[in-house]
Amino acid sequence: MTVAISCIILLLGFISRLPIFISVILAVLSWFFLAGDPSPLIAAQRIVGASENTTLLAIPFFILLGNLLNYTGITRRMLTLAELLTRKFYGGLAQANVLLSTLMGGLSASSLADCAMLCKMLVPEMTRKGYSKAFATVVTAAGSLITPIIPPGIALIIYGYVADVSIGKMFLAGIVPGILCCAALMLTIRHLSRRRNYQASNTDAPNCRELGQALWQAMPALVLVLVIIGGIRIGAFTPTEAGAIAVVFAIGIGLFFTREMKVADIGEALLDTAASTAGIMLIIMACSAFAWILSWERTAQTVAEMITSLSDNPLLFLLALNLFLLVLGMFIEGNAAIIVLVPLLMPTVKALGIDPIQFGILIILNLAIGSLTPPMGTIMFIANSITGTQVSAFIKEVWPLLLALLTVLLLVTLVPAISTFLPGL
Repeated sequence: MTVAISCIILLLGFISRLPIFISVILAVLSWFFLAGDPSPLIAAQRIVGASENTTLLAIPFFILLGNLLNYTGITRRMLTLAELLTRKFYGGLAQANVLLSTLMGGLSASSLADCAMLCKMLVPEMTRKGYSKAFATVVTAAGSLITPIIPPGIALIIYGYVADVSIGKMFLAGIVPGILCCAALMLTIRHLSRRRNYQASNTDAPNCRELGQALWQAMPALVLVLVIIGGIRIGAFTPTEAGAIAVVFAIGIGLFFTREMKVADIGEALLDTAASTAGIMLIIMACSAFAWILSWERTAQTVAEMITSLSDNPLLFLLALNLFLLVLGMFIEGNAAIIVLVPLLMPTVKALGIDPIQFGILIILNLAIGSLTPPMGTIMFIANSITGTQVSAFIKEVWPLLLALLTVLLLVTLVPAISTFLPGL
């Protein structure tokens, strides 16, 4: 009964638009005071204790890496490469938008940051080239959903921490689904652009000289991604060490290769990182305490028994889970949902013989798509607020791209090898 009351308080907090960590802390405190045993003092211990795991040190490093990229000129150089590769396609700039999100997803690590940055950078340029503002906004928002899936997405780190799964394997698991999302979005955009007569940026194929110059300019970013993923996979360093090395590498690129970064910019990036990290850590700490409550009350075991009594078919479980998570992703921030739901569902996942790596990718992909889905998607509201697009116009344009992403989700659900093949090598 006390858990039910705490869950109601949690939902009321979300509905009333309280900050996520405040809503969760209110739910946690309500349980401790209503239950009477254990002592409410344990609430503080559970909240603070969640921050003491060294695995979470990877988060500020990768957030700092994403912030530093704003000052290095790498984003602009990657856009040049993306435009060059897609300029012969229908809707060339829209296709470059999605390709850039995929390339930058391995560096920025945050879908919210990626969406905000590209909405400011590309939506005005797309409208000048004749694209409707709503279409440009939808393309940018949909492309940013690739960021949590492509390594080193923060959601991959948090899932690995909560589920006790190798973060290096989670990084590898996200590569193929991320590429599939990129391909599905680009094919859909090509079809829509052809119908709407959004012409190619340039009818000439890039020559070897142009391609070589663009690759050389973008080479530091491409090498950075290989260093992060390759170094973790061969065991040269941990994800936390990879984040630290990538930060040093990015500073070197900005100061000595592109020479577009100033020393003062590093201070600005550190301040932005501190604010972003504080927000994420408050959510992790509060949700970890709530997950502990669910474990104390044996809620996870109860849910596992209930689900397995209905059906012991892993596929039916995953399909039902997809529907649940898509709806949940409209209302709850993805990282918070991962911390609360994974301990709750993991007993069922293990009982049904589902690979935890596939399960992790499905959770992240579902919650990402949910954040784009009307009427409450977080990414939808962020993109619209930056570009000034009406929600009704966004909803009208978003359905073809949502269907493309849902197709990828179904493939990842039906074919486990899509997410488990690379980690299993």
